[in-house]
Amino acid sequence: MKNVFFVFLLAFVSMNGRLTAQATFILESIPEYTPADDFIYMAGDFNGWNPGDVNHKLTKNDEGLWETILDGFPDGITLQFKFTRGDWGTVEKGPNGEEIDNRSFTFGNGDTVMITIHNWADFGGGGNSTAAENVSVLDEDFYMPQLERTRRIWLYLPPDYDESDAYYPVLYMHDGQNLFDEITSFAGEWEVDENLNELAQQGYRVPIVVGIDNGGAYRIDELTPWNNDDYNAGGQGDAYIDFIVETLKPYVDENYRTLSDRDNTGIMGSSLGGLISWYGALKFQAVFSKSGIFSPAYWINNDSIWNYLHQTGQQEEIRFYQNIGENEGEQHIAKMQMMEDSLQRAGFEQLTSKVIENGEHNEQTWRDDFASAYLWLFASFANHVSENAAFQPLYIYQNPVKANLYIQDFELKTEDSIKIYNISGILISEVSGQSGNTLNIFFLKKGSYILKVKTNDATFLAKFIKL
Repeated sequence: MKNVFFVFLLAFVSMNGRLTAQATFILESIPEYTPADDFIYMAGDFNGWNPGDVNHKLTKNDEGLWETILDGFPDGITLQFKFTRGDWGTVEKGPNGEEIDNRSFTFGNGDTVMITIHNWADFGGGGNSTAAENVSVLDEDFYMPQLERTRRIWLYLPPDYDESDAYYPVLYMHDGQNLFDEITSFAGEWEVDENLNELAQQGYRVPIVVGIDNGGAYRIDELTPWNNDDYNAGGQGDAYIDFIVETLKPYVDENYRTLSDRDNTGIMGSSLGGLISWYGALKFQAVFSKSGIFSPAYWINNDSIWNYLHQTGQQEEIRFYQNIGENEGEQHIAKMQMMEDSLQRAGFEQLTSKVIENGEHNEQTWRDDFASAYLWLFASFANHVSENAAFQPLYIYQNPVKANLYIQDFELKTEDSIKIYNISGILISEVSGQSGNTLNIFFLKKGSYILKVKTNDATFLAKFIKL
């Protein structure tokens, strides 16, 4: 949506002849624990939400208060903004460490704006981490040789990872600070960990997720394949994707139980992260078979993307999942639909594109659609019963069965885990406190099912038909 702001601004200027308004923003109060040597920056829709923009670094006035002046804007234009200490990991938070809405200011409403900053994200923001126990930081400073800088890398492991010897697909995601933990997020988190843990409880299999923090001031550069002259930024997307494929993925595959082939490797992100997920999948079709593209910022490289798709074409089948919020603007919806048409003409067949009712360009919209995107992209893996142990066969009779299922030469114990899945691998029922060799399944609808019994020693499996 950032380009919409600039188009509007240019139109306003052309009608009114000149830019006249300015405003002074003064931080009358900041947290006492703010490091004395740190600088404070203003980031907003006027500078591409760059959290470390040196052109919008605050300075101290005669009273020792941080301030900055924005000028050259027309009366009546409204800006949205927040304050950081150089990257989104240090964004301001509310009085209780909660996420706050974007600040806004309309020129013509006053020349001086007094602002209180209550907390910073990297000091806990006054709140508690929301990351699940199966989320960790793989490395605070993982070296990126292709870019000659370091980055924090997050790791989500499936809930049964430590209890099994199974291997898992891997989903690589961008803007890692926004995926798992509200404390580190810019405008709320995706709740990737909560979403996947809930799916696992429902009987779906879930992947390993690797989250790569955005580089703050480097975000536009790294997540944009080609330079954008208006922003004077971009063009490091090649090096960023090369880092994932040539450095990060080999490390993850070597140190974790991954299914490393292309059929089990995906890439996903939003906005610029959606753009680079599209680009990365096309560039490395031998590596990625799935691409989740949320609210894609196709506009920032508008000419180059179509040429690149035409030049690259289809080399391998890729599942592309696109979505966009209904309220993001007709021009962006049209761009997504144009991309679907272009991908089809290029030979890609496994496509889905969704306009999310009342959706916005924000983490809430992406969070609400994440589970659906995952289940579509990884359908063949997610919809199978988890093979987290070597299965042994159960022998059942009266199969097909109407009411009571008898297990031959096997005694159920009250502490055993007994689960029934449909043939697609979706958990239908979990039975507790059962003993003996008989299981009542009268409540099931007609169809084919899988019975899974897990004891302290082994896991047993059988298929049956309910009449």
